[in-house]
Amino acid sequence: MRLNWIDTTTLSFNNLLLLERVQLSWFPGWVPEDALATALKANPVVKWYMHHKCPDITDWLDKVTAHEITAASTEAVYQAEQEVLQSINDLLVYALDPEIYDTHEFLRWDSRELLDMVDFRGKTVLDIGAGTGRLAFTVAPFAHAVFAVEPVSNLRDYMKQKAHRLRLDNVYPVDGLLEDIPFPAGFADVSMGGFVFGTVPEVECDELERVTEVGGSVILCPGNVDKDTSAHEVLIKRGYSWSRFESPGDGWKRKYWKIFK
Repeated sequence: MRLNWIDTTTLSFNNLLLLERVQLSWFPGWVPEDALATALKANPVVKWYMHHKCPDITDWLDKVTAHEITAASTEAVYQAEQEVLQSINDLLVYALDPEIYDTHEFLRWDSRELLDMVDFRGKTVLDIGAGTGRLAFTVAPFAHAVFAVEPVSNLRDYMKQKAHRLRLDNVYPVDGLLEDIPFPAGFADVSMGGFVFGTVPEVECDELERVTEVGGSVILCPGNVDKDTSAHEVLIKRGYSWSRFESPGDGWKRKYWKIFK
Protein backbone atom coordinates (compact mmCIF):
# COMPACT_ATOMS: atom_id res chain seq x y z
CA MET A 1 0.00 0.00 0.00
CA ARG A 2 1.40 3.39 -1.03
CA LEU A 3 1.74 5.79 1.86
CA ASN A 4 1.15 9.51 1.70
CA TRP A 5 2.59 10.69 4.99
CA ILE A 6 4.73 13.42 3.43
CA ASP A 7 4.42 15.32 0.14
CA THR A 8 7.39 14.07 -1.85
CA THR A 9 6.82 16.56 -4.69
CA THR A 10 8.47 19.17 -2.47
CA LEU A 11 11.52 17.00 -1.72
CA SER A 12 14.89 16.78 -3.40
CA PHE A 13 16.15 13.34 -4.42
CA ASN A 14 19.22 14.23 -2.35
CA ASN A 15 17.16 13.43 0.74
CA LEU A 16 18.31 9.84 0.16
CA LEU A 17 21.63 11.07 1.56
CA LEU A 18 19.91 11.25 4.95
CA LEU A 19 19.10 7.55 5.00
CA GLU A 20 21.08 5.22 7.23
CA ARG A 21 22.74 1.94 6.43
CA VAL A 22 19.95 -0.19 7.86
CA GLN A 23 17.33 1.69 5.82
CA LEU A 24 19.29 1.32 2.60
CA SER A 25 19.60 -2.40 3.32
CA TRP A 26 15.81 -2.66 2.95
CA PHE A 27 15.81 -1.32 -0.64
CA PRO A 28 16.18 -4.64 -2.54
CA GLY A 29 12.71 -5.99 -3.24
CA TRP A 30 11.10 -2.75 -2.08
CA VAL A 31 12.21 0.16 -4.27
CA PRO A 32 11.15 0.11 -7.97
CA GLU A 33 14.34 -0.84 -9.77
CA ASP A 34 13.75 0.77 -13.19
CA ALA A 35 12.90 4.11 -11.60
CA LEU A 36 15.90 3.84 -9.26
CA ALA A 37 18.24 3.16 -12.19
CA THR A 38 17.02 6.24 -14.05
CA ALA A 39 17.17 8.42 -10.94
CA LEU A 40 20.67 7.29 -9.99
CA LYS A 41 22.01 7.90 -13.49
CA ALA A 42 20.96 11.52 -13.03
CA ASN A 43 22.18 11.64 -9.42
CA PRO A 44 25.63 10.00 -9.27
CA VAL A 45 26.35 11.42 -5.82
CA VAL A 46 23.37 9.49 -4.41
CA LYS A 47 24.59 6.32 -6.11
CA TRP A 48 28.07 6.83 -4.63
CA TYR A 49 26.56 7.37 -1.19
CA MET A 50 24.44 4.21 -1.36
CA HIS A 51 27.44 2.14 -2.42
CA HIS A 52 29.63 3.37 0.41
CA LYS A 53 27.03 3.74 3.13
CA CYS A 54 25.65 0.23 2.73
CA PRO A 55 28.16 -2.15 1.12
CA ASP A 56 25.72 -5.02 1.71
CA ILE A 57 23.61 -3.88 -1.26
CA THR A 58 26.53 -3.28 -3.65
CA ASP A 59 25.85 -6.35 -5.82
CA TRP A 60 22.16 -5.53 -6.06
CA LEU A 61 22.85 -1.89 -6.80
CA ASP A 62 25.36 -2.78 -9.53
CA LYS A 63 22.79 -5.11 -11.09
CA VAL A 64 20.08 -2.44 -10.99
CA THR A 65 22.30 0.20 -12.59
CA ALA A 66 23.97 -2.11 -15.12
CA HIS A 67 21.12 -1.83 -17.61
CA GLU A 68 21.83 0.49 -20.49
CA ILE A 69 19.68 3.55 -19.88
CA THR A 70 19.19 6.12 -22.60
CA ALA A 71 19.43 9.76 -21.64
CA ALA A 72 16.14 10.70 -20.01
CA SER A 73 14.37 14.02 -20.26
CA THR A 74 14.20 16.29 -17.25
CA GLU A 75 10.56 15.33 -16.78
CA ALA A 76 11.33 11.60 -17.03
CA VAL A 77 14.07 11.91 -14.41
CA TYR A 78 11.72 13.81 -12.12
CA GLN A 79 9.03 11.15 -12.50
CA ALA A 80 11.57 8.40 -11.72
CA GLU A 81 12.78 10.30 -8.66
CA GLN A 82 9.22 10.73 -7.48
CA GLU A 83 8.46 7.03 -7.93
CA VAL A 84 11.44 6.17 -5.73
CA LEU A 85 10.63 8.84 -3.13
CA GLN A 86 7.01 7.72 -2.94
CA SER A 87 8.07 4.11 -2.41
CA ILE A 88 10.10 5.13 0.67
CA ASN A 89 7.63 7.71 1.98
CA ASP A 90 7.84 6.33 5.52
CA LEU A 91 11.65 6.30 5.57
CA LEU A 92 11.68 9.95 4.53
CA VAL A 93 9.34 10.82 7.38
CA TYR A 94 11.64 9.08 9.85
CA ALA A 95 14.63 11.01 8.45
CA LEU A 96 12.99 14.43 8.09
CA ASP A 97 10.20 14.77 10.65
CA PRO A 98 9.25 11.78 12.85
CA GLU A 99 6.49 13.81 14.47
CA ILE A 100 4.47 13.35 11.26
CA TYR A 101 4.33 9.64 12.05
CA ASP A 102 3.70 10.22 15.74
CA THR A 103 0.50 12.16 15.04
CA HIS A 104 -1.18 9.54 12.83
CA GLU A 105 -4.65 8.40 13.80
CA PHE A 106 -3.80 4.70 13.61
CA LEU A 107 -1.56 5.10 16.69
CA ARG A 108 -4.48 6.30 18.79
CA TRP A 109 -5.73 2.85 19.70
CA ASP A 110 -6.79 2.39 23.31
CA SER A 111 -3.65 2.07 25.47
CA ARG A 112 -5.51 -0.36 27.73
CA GLU A 113 -5.09 -2.94 24.96
CA LEU A 114 -1.44 -2.97 26.03
CA LEU A 115 -1.60 -2.00 29.69
CA ASP A 116 -4.16 -4.67 30.58
CA MET A 117 -1.92 -7.47 29.29
CA VAL A 118 0.78 -7.22 31.97
CA ASP A 119 1.38 -5.42 35.23
CA PHE A 120 4.20 -3.09 34.14
CA ARG A 121 4.80 -1.63 37.60
CA GLY A 122 8.50 -1.79 38.51
CA LYS A 123 9.36 -3.88 35.45
CA THR A 124 12.36 -3.71 33.15
CA VAL A 125 10.92 -3.49 29.65
CA LEU A 126 12.34 -3.81 26.15
CA ASP A 127 10.43 -2.13 23.31
CA ILE A 128 11.92 -3.56 20.11
CA GLY A 129 11.56 -1.56 16.90
CA ALA A 130 10.33 1.31 19.04
CA GLY A 131 9.92 3.86 16.24
CA THR A 132 8.62 7.05 17.83
CA GLY A 133 7.89 5.25 21.10
CA ARG A 134 4.15 4.50 21.05
CA LEU A 135 4.61 1.45 23.28
CA ALA A 136 7.56 2.73 25.28
CA PHE A 137 5.88 5.94 26.38
CA THR A 138 2.65 4.12 27.22
CA VAL A 139 4.32 1.89 29.80
CA ALA A 140 7.13 4.20 31.00
CA PRO A 141 5.01 5.89 33.73
CA PHE A 142 4.65 2.48 35.39
CA ALA A 143 7.89 0.65 34.54
CA HIS A 144 11.23 0.76 36.31
CA ALA A 145 13.04 1.25 32.99
CA VAL A 146 12.17 1.04 29.29
CA PHE A 147 14.90 0.35 26.76
CA ALA A 148 13.58 1.49 23.37
CA VAL A 149 15.51 -0.52 20.78
CA GLU A 150 15.45 1.27 17.41
CA PRO A 151 17.96 1.02 14.51
CA VAL A 152 17.27 4.49 13.06
CA SER A 153 19.29 7.14 14.89
CA ASN A 154 16.93 10.00 14.03
CA LEU A 155 14.08 8.12 15.69
CA ARG A 156 16.24 7.48 18.76
CA ASP A 157 17.00 11.21 18.94
CA TYR A 158 13.29 11.96 18.61
CA MET A 159 12.46 9.63 21.51
CA LYS A 160 15.16 11.23 23.68
CA GLN A 161 13.65 14.66 23.05
CA LYS A 162 10.13 13.36 23.67
CA ALA A 163 11.17 11.71 26.95
CA HIS A 164 12.63 15.05 28.05
CA ARG A 165 9.41 16.90 27.16
CA LEU A 166 7.35 14.34 29.07
CA ARG A 167 9.78 14.42 32.01
CA LEU A 168 10.36 10.69 31.81
CA ASP A 169 13.87 9.80 32.91
CA ASN A 170 13.47 6.05 32.59
CA VAL A 171 13.30 5.74 28.77
CA TYR A 172 16.61 4.75 27.17
CA PRO A 173 16.72 4.63 23.34
CA VAL A 174 19.39 2.20 22.09
CA ASP A 175 20.49 0.87 18.71
CA GLY A 176 19.44 -2.63 17.70
CA LEU A 177 17.24 -4.88 15.57
CA LEU A 178 14.46 -7.33 16.35
CA GLU A 179 16.54 -10.18 14.95
CA ASP A 180 19.64 -9.02 16.88
CA ILE A 181 18.60 -7.52 20.24
CA PRO A 182 21.64 -6.02 22.06
CA PHE A 183 20.87 -7.33 25.54
CA PRO A 184 21.91 -10.45 27.48
CA ALA A 185 19.70 -13.46 28.01
CA GLY A 186 16.98 -13.00 30.61
CA PHE A 187 17.47 -9.24 30.79
CA ALA A 188 13.85 -8.07 30.63
CA ASP A 189 10.67 -8.72 32.58
CA VAL A 190 8.70 -7.76 29.46
CA SER A 191 9.86 -7.76 25.84
CA MET A 192 7.45 -6.17 23.40
CA GLY A 193 7.12 -4.80 19.90
CA GLY A 194 4.53 -3.34 17.58
CA PHE A 195 4.28 -3.27 13.76
CA VAL A 196 7.73 -4.84 13.42
CA PHE A 197 7.22 -8.59 13.73
CA GLY A 198 7.03 -11.06 10.86
CA THR A 199 9.94 -10.69 8.44
CA VAL A 200 11.78 -13.72 9.84
CA PRO A 201 9.36 -14.82 12.58
CA GLU A 202 11.29 -17.81 13.90
CA VAL A 203 14.48 -15.77 14.34
CA GLU A 204 12.55 -12.86 15.84
CA CYS A 205 10.77 -15.13 18.31
CA ASP A 206 14.09 -16.70 19.32
CA GLU A 207 15.52 -13.27 20.11
CA LEU A 208 12.46 -11.98 21.97
CA GLU A 209 12.35 -15.11 24.08
CA ARG A 210 16.12 -15.14 24.66
CA VAL A 211 16.15 -11.69 26.29
CA THR A 212 13.07 -12.39 28.45
CA GLU A 213 13.58 -13.81 31.91
CA VAL A 214 11.73 -16.84 33.30
CA GLY A 215 8.33 -15.66 34.47
CA GLY A 216 8.46 -12.72 32.07
CA SER A 217 6.27 -11.94 29.10
CA VAL A 218 6.62 -11.33 25.37
CA ILE A 219 4.01 -9.02 23.85
CA LEU A 220 3.38 -8.04 20.25
CA CYS A 221 0.88 -5.18 20.11
CA PRO A 222 -0.07 -4.73 17.33
CA GLY A 223 1.56 -7.93 16.20
CA ASN A 224 -0.21 -8.51 12.92
CA VAL A 225 -3.04 -7.54 10.65
CA ASP A 226 -6.21 -9.54 11.26
CA LYS A 227 -5.22 -12.46 9.04
CA ASP A 228 -3.85 -15.96 9.51
CA THR A 229 -0.41 -15.17 8.11
CA SER A 230 2.69 -17.35 8.29
CA ALA A 231 3.85 -15.21 11.24
CA HIS A 232 0.56 -15.98 13.00
CA GLU A 233 1.11 -19.68 12.47
CA VAL A 234 4.62 -19.48 13.97
CA LEU A 235 3.32 -17.70 17.06
CA ILE A 236 0.45 -20.15 17.57
CA LYS A 237 2.81 -23.10 17.20
CA ARG A 238 4.99 -21.55 19.91
CA GLY A 239 2.06 -21.27 22.32
CA TYR A 240 1.20 -17.57 22.07
CA SER A 241 -2.30 -16.38 22.90
CA TRP A 242 -3.95 -13.70 20.78
CA SER A 243 -6.93 -11.41 20.48
CA ARG A 244 -8.21 -8.65 18.20
CA PHE A 245 -8.58 -4.90 18.62
CA GLU A 246 -9.38 -1.98 16.34
CA SER A 247 -6.83 0.61 15.25
CA PRO A 248 -8.55 3.94 14.38
CA GLY A 249 -8.76 4.38 10.63
CA ASP A 250 -6.67 1.27 10.00
CA GLY A 251 -9.02 -1.59 10.79
CA TRP A 252 -8.67 -4.63 13.04
CA LYS A 253 -5.31 -5.78 14.36
CA ARG A 254 -4.10 -8.73 16.39
CA LYS A 255 -2.02 -8.72 19.54
CA TYR A 256 -0.09 -11.68 20.89
CA TRP A 257 1.36 -12.57 24.26
CA LYS A 258 3.07 -15.37 26.13
CA ILE A 259 4.33 -15.77 29.71
CA PHE A 260 7.50 -17.85 30.04
CA LYS A 261 7.50 -20.24 32.99
